[in-house]
Amino acid sequence: MFMHIFFYRFKCLIRDKQLVFWTLLFPILLGTFFYMAFSNLNDEASFHPIHAAVVPSGNSHYDAPFVDVLRSVSKGKNRLFMMKTAASQAEADRWLKAGKIDGYFSSGETIQLTVNESGLNQSIMKSFVDQYRTSSAAAAQIAKDNPNALQNGLLQDLSDHRSYVKEVSGGGAEPNNVLNYFYTLIAMACLYGSFWGAKEVMDIQADQTERAARVNTAPIHKLKMFIAGSLAALIILFAEILILLAYLRFGLKIDFGPRTGLVVLTALLGSILGISFGAFISAVVKAGEGLKIACLIFVTMAGSFLSGMMYQNMKYIVSQYVPLLSWLNPVNLLTDAFYALYYYDNLYRFALNAGMMCLFIIVFCAGTYLIIRRRRYARL
Repeated sequence: MFMHIFFYRFKCLIRDKQLVFWTLLFPILLGTFFYMAFSNLNDEASFHPIHAAVVPSGNSHYDAPFVDVLRSVSKGKNRLFMMKTAASQAEADRWLKAGKIDGYFSSGETIQLTVNESGLNQSIMKSFVDQYRTSSAAAAQIAKDNPNALQNGLLQDLSDHRSYVKEVSGGGAEPNNVLNYFYTLIAMACLYGSFWGAKEVMDIQADQTERAARVNTAPIHKLKMFIAGSLAALIILFAEILILLAYLRFGLKIDFGPRTGLVVLTALLGSILGISFGAFISAVVKAGEGLKIACLIFVTMAGSFLSGMMYQNMKYIVSQYVPLLSWLNPVNLLTDAFYALYYYDNLYRFALNAGMMCLFIIVFCAGTYLIIRRRRYARL
């Protein structure tokens, strides 16, 4: 009898085109839009050479070294400047006012920089001048103290710039600015599964629909009917989430890391969480179907917002100022579980999120059971 009910409910649920759209097609469409909007966020910004000019002072003692340095950084594919030489300061001023250059250098005993406005290019030019001044002063002082230093490669040593800071990620994965959007999308899709759970409860509440009234008159325990229907809904939802994951991974090339098994397990936990959450809300809220669905949508979308779906930094703002809310938000728990699997080498953070999800599932299932088993109807 249980299997008969299961297959019956499975056929009924899979024919609900509206629910299939919102739990499968809508997340896929939203993921496609995310990909189109955010696919370039990880691309490094291309650097364009800065248009600049130099005004020689007429003193070769000062001009020659500085002009040589400018020429060296104005060559090749990765050049820093597109350099022009002005015959006079007046000509350089005309170029600057016309917008042909971002600024110009005035050579001499003291290198001067003239700009019209503040910006990234102007800041780079200032940093270049400051570095040249520092290197020139250091070279002059060393040459004064040790005249043989010039013959021993002093200038080559000064031009050899090294960085002693290396950027590394918290785990083996490379930083990715867009993954959180897709993680919240999967979490939202799992919580949209609450529609399936809510439908199962409403279909055994005799005061909700005529179908539910007929179910309550059948010689079958309604708890058995609910469990069979919930299992059918879970299989449908989990299959939809797997299709979404496959589309993101193989269609949009979204990387979820090497822990595929744990990613699938997290998706299963999220599916169970979504079904149990929907059943619990439907059992608690005694109003009609419209209000129940509104509650589910509000909680899901508010949780998605607080998890960074609309504004990525919101997740970190909540974590910093209201950390308890992060642990009470089921969407954030799912999002953070996927995040931990991708970024961290150890599973401690993932285990915390998975444990909290299991706790929520137990609370939702227990609450739904206690409410359903106590509900009686005077007449049907």
